[in-house]
Amino acid sequence: MPDPQKVLAARVQAALGQAFGEPDADPAIRPSQFADFQANVALALAKKLGRKPRDIAAELVARLDVADVCDKVEISGPGFVNLTLRNEWIAGRAQLMHGDERLSVEPTASPQTTVVEYSSPNVAKEMHVGHLRTTIVGDAIARVLEFLGHEVIRDNHLGDWGTQYGMLIEHLLDVGEDSDEGMLLETDPNSFYQAARGRYDTDEEFAGRARRRLVSLQAGDAETMRHWQRLVDLSKVYLHTVYGRLGVTLTDDDIRGESFYNDMLGATADELAADGIATISDGALCVFPPGFTGRDGGPLPVIIRKSDGGYNYSTSDLATVRYRVDKLTVDRMIYVVGSQQSLHFQMLFAVARMAGWLPDRVRAEHAKIGNVLGSDGKIFRTRSGKSIKLTELLDEAVERAGAAFDEVPHDEPFDEVARREVVEAVGIGAVKYADLSVARDSEYVFDFDRMISFRGNTGPYLQYATARIRSIFRKGGVAPEDALGPIAIDHDAERALALHLLGFGSALETAGETAEPHRLCAYLFDLASAYTTFYENCPVLKAPDDDTRASRLALCALTLRTLSKGLELLGVTTPERM
Repeated sequence: MPDPQKVLAARVQAALGQAFGEPDADPAIRPSQFADFQANVALALAKKLGRKPRDIAAELVARLDVADVCDKVEISGPGFVNLTLRNEWIAGRAQLMHGDERLSVEPTASPQTTVVEYSSPNVAKEMHVGHLRTTIVGDAIARVLEFLGHEVIRDNHLGDWGTQYGMLIEHLLDVGEDSDEGMLLETDPNSFYQAARGRYDTDEEFAGRARRRLVSLQAGDAETMRHWQRLVDLSKVYLHTVYGRLGVTLTDDDIRGESFYNDMLGATADELAADGIATISDGALCVFPPGFTGRDGGPLPVIIRKSDGGYNYSTSDLATVRYRVDKLTVDRMIYVVGSQQSLHFQMLFAVARMAGWLPDRVRAEHAKIGNVLGSDGKIFRTRSGKSIKLTELLDEAVERAGAAFDEVPHDEPFDEVARREVVEAVGIGAVKYADLSVARDSEYVFDFDRMISFRGNTGPYLQYATARIRSIFRKGGVAPEDALGPIAIDHDAERALALHLLGFGSALETAGETAEPHRLCAYLFDLASAYTTFYENCPVLKAPDDDTRASRLALCALTLRTLSKGLELLGVTTPERM
């Protein structure tokens, strides 16, 4: 990997081993305003070794072998070691990165099997804006981890089981499976659900049939199961449409809904009871994990089996943990779910560990997703208070992107088909990037004007950056893949751009380790900003000589590849022209 921070860390660690017998000490390599990087390890070691930090820094520098990497090594302040890289080293590493199809991002030497649970909508309910974040954040996490070499299991934990399905099946049978109203499950599932709910709440005869149908469903009645499967299949058609438009990588093979774990619930509850982990409380089977208390200060229960004999989400989620650990042999589980479920997951993991179903070797984490807010600071809804349909939101984003696109001057005209494709990519990309660029556990205000803007840290700005680079190659009559360099550095803007390019792999590793796509967004925005400075200060096609032109074209090509790959891993399309 070409990342200078990692290269310097390895060299400093080697010197620490030679000088002090401390090869495992953190070199504490950080970016510095006084040099490219700074090693701060001397301050941390001073107390342990009982020596002055500057003396430690001096001995470290005496043992430090970085002549091939650094142009200057200096001690400053109480014991900081400032490290300035050689231009030739930066250029050489950028050249290696440019010549590698993976941009010098080597697959991890310790691949893990990781399940990423995301999206998870309900059958017969239309996705709303609240599903947007869990869907696209989860998809970005899965893409990044996969590129880093991990085995990723995408898991769409579909809400396809429970009390409402007796109601939905009866309503579908009454209106006719092939009727216009029945086909609303494909086009407007919310309307279908609301019609069924309205009948259930007002028609006692219908409600009685729905309850009896639920009993048949839970008992596995063949005819009822056939109707239930049709209900699920019709909903999948709708999901395909939304996922396709969002460019999300989920498929039918990734669906493991709540129904998948239904046969495991009884055994899960029985084993907890047999091991004495779960006890009866007020007629319900409960686990009281230590450290969780209610408002009254009393122990907080996780209900495993209700007093009426029914099971709930906690039971299903415990069965899910067991399946992933025992059958899928995962090393890591990432639940991309709303922040409001934080306590549920804390208690879920605690119970699973008490039962021995979640061993220490398995990392289970709740990748918290914050709410999407309106301009009033409240949950983003329609004026009537209803959840905003995701399809309507995307339609408006594309419409606004079209208006913004028409205001931007274009070097070449677009026919209507080409314009439609670009506007769709910009509108969808704007919505996705606006979401991904915010720390996933933070709330953010949904603002069309900001996210559609071609200025600032937005999807359109980054998409336009890639299109602008491609236009340079079209004007120069050169294909980006033919711009081989060699790369040389003679200007500060060239140096800053090349140095930032070398951090791509580390940005991906950080995003994957933390399951935080916004870190990759921040890297890409800074890269685009560095390119803008380069573009304004370093003529490319009108460079002073052929060697400089070849070098700058190679830097342009490497920037294009890095931006495009980064946006691809975020699930954002980059149009050829804009």
